[in-house]
This record gives sequence, C-alpha cells and structure tokens, in this order.
Amino acid sequence: MTGKNKKILSLLIKAAIVLFAFWFIYHKLVANKNLSDFRTLLKDIDQLEITAVIGLVVILMFVNWLLEAAKWKYLMSHIEAISFYRAIESVFCGLTLAIFTPNRLGEYGGRVFFLSPRRRIVGVVAMSVGSIGQLVLTNVFGAIAACFFVYRFIPVDRVLFIAVVFLAVFFCLFFIVFYFNIKWLNGLLLSFKFTRKYKKFYSILGRYRRKELLRIIGYCLARYLVFSSQYFILFIWLIPGLHYADIVMMTCLLFLVQSALPSLDLFDVGIRSVTAVELFKHVTDQHVAVIACTASIWLINIIIPAILGAYFVFKLNFFGNLKSN
Repeated sequence: MTGKNKKILSLLIKAAIVLFAFWFIYHKLVANKNLSDFRTLLKDIDQLEITAVIGLVVILMFVNWLLEAAKWKYLMSHIEAISFYRAIESVFCGLTLAIFTPNRLGEYGGRVFFLSPRRRIVGVVAMSVGSIGQLVLTNVFGAIAACFFVYRFIPVDRVLFIAVVFLAVFFCLFFIVFYFNIKWLNGLLLSFKFTRKYKKFYSILGRYRRKELLRIIGYCLARYLVFSSQYFILFIWLIPGLHYADIVMMTCLLFLVQSALPSLDLFDVGIRSVTAVELFKHVTDQHVAVIACTASIWLINIIIPAILGAYFVFKLNFFGNLKSN
C-alpha cells in the first residue's frame, strides 16, 4: 500500500471511530432518564452552589485522568520514552475508543497506537500491569468493605462471620502478593512451550522491580481516592443524612461489583445505577438521588473525557512512520 493510500485509509478509520463514538453517546444521552432525574434534583438548589460542587467533581475528573497519564508514562519508561503530553493524548484517545468496546478493550488500542509499531504489543502488556494494580486496590478495599457490610446488614452466626473475614484476608493477600511478584507470571508463561516463542512481548513483566511496582500502585491509590471522593462529594451533597462511613463502605463495594461485571462503558450507567440502588438501599431510601448521583458521575468521568478524546483520535498512528520507528 502506498503512503498516500495509507493516509487516506487512516483518515477514514479515524473519522469512522469518531462518528461511531458520537452516535453512541448521542443516543445514550437522549434516552438517559437518570440524567433528567439529576436535573430535577438540582432545580431547587442555588445555581452558585451547583456550579461549585459540579465544578469540583469535574476538576477531580481531570485530576484522575492526569494521574492515569502519569502512570502510563511511568509504565512506558522501560519500553519507549513518551512525554507527559503524549501520555495525556493517548489516555483520552483510549477513553473515546473504550466507550463502545466491551470491557474497555478499545482503551488499549487508543494508547498503543501512539507508540511505534514494534512496541505496541509490549505496550499492551505494560498497560496490563497498571490495570492489575488498580484491580488489586479495588479488590482489597472492596473485600474490607464487604466484611463491614456483612457485619452490619447480613445476620450470620459468629463462626460464619469469622470465616468470611479469613476468606477476605486471604483474598486480599493473594492479590497483593501476586501484584508485587508479577514477574512470576513471566515465569509461568515461559513454562509453556506454545507461549515461550512470544517471550519478547511479555518479558517486560520481569523488568518491573518492587520499588517500581510500589510507585505504580501509588498512582493507582491516588486515582482510587480521587474517584471515590467524587462519589463522596455528590452523595453528601444530595443525600445529606448519610453517614460518612456508610458512603465509603458502599462506594468501595460498588467499585468491587462493577469490576466483576463485564459491560460496555456506554451501557455501564445502567449497571452502575442498579448496583448502587441495591447497595445504598440499606442506608437510604432516596433511590432517585442515588441513581442521579451515579448517572452524573458516569457522565462526568466517561462521557466528557470520551468527547474530549475524539480530538486526539485524529493523531492515532496506525501504520507508523520513519520517525516513530
């Protein structure tokens, strides 16, 4: 294929991605009753107060994805040096592709196509290290919250509760030990003959030292605190009678359940809303407010970044060039 044909094909693919993403977003926003409920809840609140609170949540959204960009830049330090701005471009571009792909798979493509072609598969492996770090924290905090939830709301005898606690401790330790010894996965893959020939792609797993893994999970922890704060702020604001500890517990459980459910980002709002109502019904009967809070965070954290990322889609490098190679 000639260079000119590559450029034309690349432009057509990018335009199709953007059009497809905006079509999905438009139809989902038009049909989203939960966002209408959110606007209804706000109609009696002072406009300045609304601007301040929503503005703070939006700022936290940007902080969240800037932290993710910093983590992505650090993950790539063993593979290909990229600037912080390049990392931001790839993160937001990935969010656009993630909006209509199962389990956010498009996010991987959106990032690695900013790399030179020969480093893209290794980039996917490096990105998975960061995803595992985020999953570890989601599972650990979720398991701790689950213990408190069982203690408070599920009537079980003492022996069974102790068994639940021991199971949660084992669950947490398994993920922590696995993460900080992620090089074991490299060794496991090398033990199979059919995967051994691909070792040049996953050997990167053996390069991350525990000090580096600690820094990566530090980025993950900062992100977890940021998007937890978004939920905390909105629930305190719209349901002021809730206890702080209850919000933290239910939010951690919500993240745990969401991480276990396969979904599309675009349709994830329905799953989030149903899950949030089922959890928060133990501490509040204001189900509309719970759904509204969840839907608004979905809009701020998923839809707005996906729209912004559409600009960076046109910077995707599908075929590579001499400079990037």
